[in-house]
Amino acid sequence: MIPPSLWNQYTTRQIESQVPSPLFSEDARAWCPWYTGGKQIHGGVGMKNGVMFQGFEWHCPEDGSYYREMAERVEELGGSGITAFWLPPAAKGTGVGDVGYGVYDLYDLGEFDQKGTVRTKYGTKAELLELVRRLHGAGIQVYADVVLNHMGGADGTETFLAVKVDSGDRNREIEGHREIEGWTRFDFPGRGGAHSAFRWSHVHFNGVDYDARTGEKAIFRILGEHKGWNWGVSQEHGNYDYLMFADLDHAHPDVQKELFEWSDWFVRETGVDGFRLDAVKHIDHAFMKDFQGHLRARHGQGFYLVGEYWHNDITVKEEYLAGTEFGIDLFDVGLHYHLHQASVKGADYDLRRIFDDTLVKEHPGMAVTFVDNHDSQPGQSLQSWVEPWFKESAYALVLLRKEGYPCVFYGDYYGIGGEQPQDGMKEQVERLLKLRRRYCHGEQEDYFDSPHRIGWVRRGEEGHPHKLAVVVSNREEGPLPMFVGVEEAGKTYVDRLGNHGGRVSIGSEGFGEFPASPGSVSVWMEEGLD
Repeated sequence: MIPPSLWNQYTTRQIESQVPSPLFSEDARAWCPWYTGGKQIHGGVGMKNGVMFQGFEWHCPEDGSYYREMAERVEELGGSGITAFWLPPAAKGTGVGDVGYGVYDLYDLGEFDQKGTVRTKYGTKAELLELVRRLHGAGIQVYADVVLNHMGGADGTETFLAVKVDSGDRNREIEGHREIEGWTRFDFPGRGGAHSAFRWSHVHFNGVDYDARTGEKAIFRILGEHKGWNWGVSQEHGNYDYLMFADLDHAHPDVQKELFEWSDWFVRETGVDGFRLDAVKHIDHAFMKDFQGHLRARHGQGFYLVGEYWHNDITVKEEYLAGTEFGIDLFDVGLHYHLHQASVKGADYDLRRIFDDTLVKEHPGMAVTFVDNHDSQPGQSLQSWVEPWFKESAYALVLLRKEGYPCVFYGDYYGIGGEQPQDGMKEQVERLLKLRRRYCHGEQEDYFDSPHRIGWVRRGEEGHPHKLAVVVSNREEGPLPMFVGVEEAGKTYVDRLGNHGGRVSIGSEGFGEFPASPGSVSVWMEEGLD
């Protein structure tokens, strides 16, 4: 039996993956081939003012109609300015109602009779491929939601050595080693070896949360030669490798090989343009670095990757960016929480701080900005829903600025279901999308001088000469002086969102006194523009 001390040693591969220090020295920047110095090269590659659309919410119907219904909405989305579509997880889950994050078989996209169904929650493989075809026909890129952290719904149990660990500190063993019976055997009998003959067993996992022999629910680390928690993960709970179900051991060479081969098959089979990578803070960053390198070597440097690293500490995000050689964009969770707090605190929130310590401020070329998503919506484990009164302002802060790659949430566009339904704000979002597409060009100047009223100006550029001035207020109405250019002198500006009925005359020196109604946002532009 290998002593417990061995579990805490880095593998040779992990040691070699460590980043230079100091983290963002000039040497580190040169060492990271994907570091862009703030120049966006991932989000919306080849697209001006690209916008991602998260195409689902947690409570989409379970009747298999999703792919067909979204195929009918492709033209509408493309016309509104959406340039990329984030699909829900396409792989067969633990049952017909699985949202997709309880992944059972990565190779079953709604093609085989497994887990009581051929189709997934969203439809059949043929319907998925037709949706991708229509999106591409409309000039919209497609990003697949990929779950590589865990597997659920195993076909059988196995007996193996394991040790129970403290859920608050997964590095601390709380009892001796013993045999347990875990759900770790994946044979995929319904697929019969199609697409891949690989079979999963306990040697390919490093943790489970249930002992079928005793019925005990706890976190068990699986024991074996050179096996332990992966260390290039979040250090929450001591080590946050384990999240749920049977946890993949990304240091195992067979696991790496199978996931690489699956990714090649999936991209060839579906034709997607990128991956949204689920739960990356629970996956060894050394594996993710190798995985992104493999994908781009096989499918081109433009293959897009964005990771869900749910943490609002910018230093933690920076460590991950460096550890993955700046090859994977990240969702700006810190900005999301700022938007949530601004909506909850109202007039007590200092709007000048809304971009402090956010990814979009520190690394704008690596940030996917968003207001809400399926995890933050009401009733979910990470509920942090931006209050409706502030929602339009939040989307203005995401869609009308120069930095970041914005993502619009299905639930904010079409609405969400479940026990706490919310109406969508499709009309408001479409207005902002139109403004982004037509008028958000050129340099940007911020006016963040008041805790309750902030604004910015987009200057325009060759081919897009019109100016745009945005004001967000969370308390009393009042003018915000902003410079739009001496060439605008004498022009009259109006609020394109219709939230303020006044007019602003631009003075001889190119300044205007731009107001916003209390708790509202206004986008001021020259009167008469379409």
